[in-house]
Amino acid sequence: MNRSVILLSLCQALLGTGNVLLISVNGLIGQSLSPSDALITLPIAMQFVGLMLATIPASLLMQRIGRRNGFYLGNSLGIIGAVLSAVALVYQNFFFFCVGTTLLGVGIGFGTLYRFAAVEACEPEHKNRAISMVMFGGVLAAIIGPALAVESRGWVSSQEFVGSFVGLVGLYIIALLLLTGVSIPKTGASSVNLGEQRSLLTIVSQPVFVVAVVVGMVSYTVMNLLMTATPLAMARCGFSFPQTAWVIEWHVLGMFLPSFFTGRLIQRFGTTTMMLLGGVIMLACIFINLNGKTEWHFWSALFLLGLGWNFMFISATSLVTGAYTDQERAKTQATNEFMVFGMVTISALSAGWLEVSMGWEAMNALMIPVVIWAMLVVIALSKKVKLQS
Repeated sequence: MNRSVILLSLCQALLGTGNVLLISVNGLIGQSLSPSDALITLPIAMQFVGLMLATIPASLLMQRIGRRNGFYLGNSLGIIGAVLSAVALVYQNFFFFCVGTTLLGVGIGFGTLYRFAAVEACEPEHKNRAISMVMFGGVLAAIIGPALAVESRGWVSSQEFVGSFVGLVGLYIIALLLLTGVSIPKTGASSVNLGEQRSLLTIVSQPVFVVAVVVGMVSYTVMNLLMTATPLAMARCGFSFPQTAWVIEWHVLGMFLPSFFTGRLIQRFGTTTMMLLGGVIMLACIFINLNGKTEWHFWSALFLLGLGWNFMFISATSLVTGAYTDQERAKTQATNEFMVFGMVTISALSAGWLEVSMGWEAMNALMIPVVIWAMLVVIALSKKVKLQS
């Protein structure tokens, strides 16, 4: 694998480390600052609002200024968001904190395109391995993220969690330095306007795109909903913050550790099989959550949740790269990211409310028909299009 893909993998690891840190602390910060239970997960939701709003501009902007410059901008916005969040914590201002997490989300929105950049930085026959390599960077995030969340919590003794955002600034600065060594073929306007482009409606109507976006939306939405609610559910069950961070660590390992071989599994068994397997694993996660609230239940369920997401989301990412030509890349990727992370934003906004109003078990049960629906879409449309990558 070439140098640029490795560096992009490390950048993804740093982005993921920051995301794990945010997952670990944002719900608890919302719980302490929020004026009502319904708004506990608003900071997390605003992070995903920022992410969703960034998806289309990020992709189109990178078409003009190049991937690397786009990632420079995204990491810079992340630094600003982390600084604003820290200041908001010092002054105990909930809504200003939400502004900070929104900017963090915008920065993360640029970072979601690392996996597409990896495809462009390598030979076409290695695209599945490149995607997996970048996603494998999340293994480092799983190890470093929870540890950083626990350690940085007390860095600033006068205010809990301010140190977490100081650590976040450091992660984004390191990513900026790594990006200086990345070389990606420029996808500017001069290189993509040649040739005829299909309409966006034609592109999104393809069965290959429909399957990719449905699986991407469902896998990420279900994963994010249950992941976001887990720290709240564990806190209600009396578990400590280090115990919650440990569960999140294993969840993120489940999300990214399989990436080392997921690309090879897709090549051998095909995207259809891997997406369906991911759906089955997600259903197993829900079954465990419905049958107990011990630390073992939370740990094993979240690990399986991450594993199921990995198989489904990487397969969907691989699949969507076959739905467009080079000339159609920017608008298709932007549409895919907007649809996926639009649903993820809704899940983040509703996670706290659902956990409070419905309870942990009912919220999990609600996800069963959603996962089954995605699996049925895969089965129904796999006969109309070659899903093998």
